Order: sequence, then C-alpha cells, then structure tokens
Amino acid sequence: MMELLGVFTAFGLSASAGLNAYIPLLVVALLAKFTDLLTLRPPWDALESWWIIGLLVVLSLIEFFADKVPAVNHINDLIQTFIRPTAGAIAFAASANVITDVHPVLSLGLGLLVAGGVHAVKTLAVRPAVTATTGGAGNVPVSIAEDVVSTIFSILAVVVPVVIACLLVLITAYIIWRWYRKAKRLNTV
Repeated sequence: MMELLGVFTAFGLSASAGLNAYIPLLVVALLAKFTDLLTLRPPWDALESWWIIGLLVVLSLIEFFADKVPAVNHINDLIQTFIRPTAGAIAFAASANVITDVHPVLSLGLGLLVAGGVHAVKTLAVRPAVTATTGGAGNVPVSIAEDVVSTIFSILAVVVPVVIACLLVLITAYIIWRWYRKAKRLNTV
C-alpha cells in the first residue's frame, strides 16, 4: 500500500509542476529538510541543500511575477515549456524514489509526461481561452489561482496522496465527460 501511495505522491507533484515548475520542488525540498514526511535518497537529497532551496525561492518569485505581467506571461509560458516538464520529472523521480523502487528512467519519463501534459493544457487551451474571453484581464487572477492550486496540490500530494488519487480520477473523469459532451454536441449539429 505504501508503494501505491508513493506513486500517487509522485503523480500529484509532477501534475503541480505543470502549473508552476518551482513550487512542487520547493515543497519537496522544504518538507524533506524540515519534516520526516520525506527522506530523499541520493541524488535527489541535493534538493535539501540551502543553495537549492534559495535558488528555488528566487525562481519561484521570478515565475510568480513574470506570469502576472501581460505579454511577459506568454513568453514565460514559452520558456516554461521546457522547464515545467523537467521539474515534473525531477519531482516525480525524487518523490517516487522515497518509498518505492520505481526505476529512475520510468520515473523521469512519467513525470515528464504528466507535467508536460498539464502544462500543454494550460498553455494551449486554458490561457488562450481566458485571454480571448476576458481581453487579458482574467490572466492575473487565473495565474494566482494556478499558483495556489499548485501549492495546495503539492502539499496534499505529500501529506494525503489518497486525496490526490481521488482528485486525479475526478479530473480525468470530468475531462472525458466534457470531451464526450462536446463530441455528442458536434454530432447533433
């Protein structure tokens, strides 16, 4: 059972990285440094270094503010296309290796796919829709909501991985339901 929960933790953290690259890594680093909830194995224990924690704080602040400035947020999303999946891969591999013995290559690949998928939906569907429907005025509140969700999801992924598993199932079911509904509507037209 603990191995299954470790995998849920890994999926939750990598999904959070798709919204904000540095928040899940910072959560993992801080929880590993200051609690017994995570004990990172080498080489992932490097995340506990004060240098890495400081760097993650600075990068989190840069991403936070860059994502709130019109036009800069689109450039930030373009740059983050490479960073968020990488952060998701690191978060997945570091957290999956805490409890389970998932092969590092599989962990990195799964984290890359999960974070990359969340980032793609955010960048290619959600943000353009928000920009188009609100004339860009909705981007800041949506960005703040993404940061809050990423933070809460990251903490819950470590603290309550079963909740993350349920949320992932519900979100997946909702997305499939929406696609089905849209396809059905298009077929009736």
